[in-house]
Amino acid sequence: MKKIGILGSTGSIGVQALDVIQKIENFEVTYLSANNNAQVLADQALNFNPDTVCLVNSTHVSQLKSLLSHTLIKVVSGRDALLELASRDDVDIMLNSLVGAPGMEPTINSVKAGVDVALSNKESMVMAGHYIMKLAKENDVSIFPVDSEHSAIWQCLVGEHHDEIKRLILTGSGGPFRTRSINEFSKITLKEALNHPNWDMGAKITIDSATMMNKGLEVIEARWLFDIPSDRIDIVVHPESIIHSMVEFNDGSVKAQLGLPDMKIPIQYALTYPHHSNLCWENLDLVKIGSLNFEAPNLKKFPCIRLAYEVLKANDSSSIILNVANDIVVEAFLQKQILFVDIPRYIGDAITSHDTISNPSLENIFELTDWTQSFLYQRINT
Repeated sequence: MKKIGILGSTGSIGVQALDVIQKIENFEVTYLSANNNAQVLADQALNFNPDTVCLVNSTHVSQLKSLLSHTLIKVVSGRDALLELASRDDVDIMLNSLVGAPGMEPTINSVKAGVDVALSNKESMVMAGHYIMKLAKENDVSIFPVDSEHSAIWQCLVGEHHDEIKRLILTGSGGPFRTRSINEFSKITLKEALNHPNWDMGAKITIDSATMMNKGLEVIEARWLFDIPSDRIDIVVHPESIIHSMVEFNDGSVKAQLGLPDMKIPIQYALTYPHHSNLCWENLDLVKIGSLNFEAPNLKKFPCIRLAYEVLKANDSSSIILNVANDIVVEAFLQKQILFVDIPRYIGDAITSHDTISNPSLENIFELTDWTQSFLYQRINT
């Protein structure tokens, strides 16, 4: 029996992961966490019977305790309790499906505890990839990517030699504004930005897809996960979202991983690696799809991609600012405090305004997180 803990179990990835686990007999859920949704967390706890559940927002913990009062499930709350869960060494794997910068520290805690991590929180690698991969090696811990793009690359690299990789090719749908004129971007509404053409995701990642910042973050994550420099990581827009990413080798051959846009497939592979378990979701029918299309990303329309490449090339603290700033301004856009076109502008301002650190420590990362929050909250609210 394989023991698993899930952080962010009521979000899109967490819910789909539990769908997968319910169909796999050899998994035991040890702990679950959520931010706000006490009712859904309680329902999940009653279904999977973990020994502990954590609600980060303590405001709703009394509701959760009431819903689970007739069980032996331990209820904890707050950020410190979440970090304690992530530090447990009595699980075989921890799925980190937290959203944004707050997911970084739990990843580090699990790695320090010697627990393998199924990583959906790309921000962990964007902010501290150099630190986490070194720590994982020291603790003999595996990082299993859950994002469909990185899962695709991972699958393409099984059995291959690292020194024979020519480049990684990350694909992206282009989001809802791929064909929208740049002259119309200032009129983009929140409702339009949340309407992704292919994927059903949480609000934050859906906006990241609309700005194509998700591709920029994925380039940075790929650099650390696969130890490939940024000048050998390319982005190709692929509207159908059938090819999830590709690897080109020195001899010119290219391997691709294909599948329908369903996150349960990469989640399942991360949890059951090295096996493609006999649990099939909807089949891919290439004849029905008919054709696959590709185009270069438009960096004028989507400057977030350019920002990501620039901070990766800088190889300093700029990637921390990029990530934290993106979290803040996306939330501001979701709250209708700023316009869609303001997102890359605010991020760029934060990057250029901070004092760069060439090799940021973990303490530096926390300090820069606080600085970015202070800088942008003041800018947005004035």
